[in-house]
Amino acid sequence: MKPGRVLALCACLLVGGLVSLLGYGVAHQRASHSIDRAVAAGERPTAPALRLPRLGDRGRAAIADWRGRVVVVNFWASWCEPCRDETPLLERWHRRLTRSGGLVLGVDALDVDSDALHFAGEFHVTYPMLRDRDGSGARRFGVRGYPETVVLDRRGRVAAVGRGPVDDAFMRRHVRPLLGERT
Repeated sequence: MKPGRVLALCACLLVGGLVSLLGYGVAHQRASHSIDRAVAAGERPTAPALRLPRLGDRGRAAIADWRGRVVVVNFWASWCEPCRDETPLLERWHRRLTRSGGLVLGVDALDVDSDALHFAGEFHVTYPMLRDRDGSGARRFGVRGYPETVVLDRRGRVAAVGRGPVDDAFMRRHVRPLLGERT
């Protein structure tokens, strides 16, 4: 093959790869944009269905299993430094929420089981944890990084989204009001 044709072929492959990568990115951003856009508009879209294995335990669980409760779904990983900073706050809020009809639900993604279990033990996590080995469940919620938090009302609808670490102000503003709502 002549050098000019090889160069043209390489250019076509590069452009095709970039177009494919752009398409992948757009397709995977759709969930986050639609959820974020709906919440920003004051709507509460139904949370995507999610059924995953329990971390460190047998069986599987679905987010829908906790319908009727306010659920703070936190997507995290043991290798995520901001997750380490946020976990004590989530544990404190979980203890408060269980007295008021809510809970924190951790979803460990893209992680090694032993590392995730060590992390949970190190921080004395008592809230339920699910295992999202390949991150496919997180992608359904539009998760782009870790940690990210999605707050569900008692009907299983997305009431708030925290892209990045959450703090007490986020929890007071977005979770506490939901505890007084009835389905």
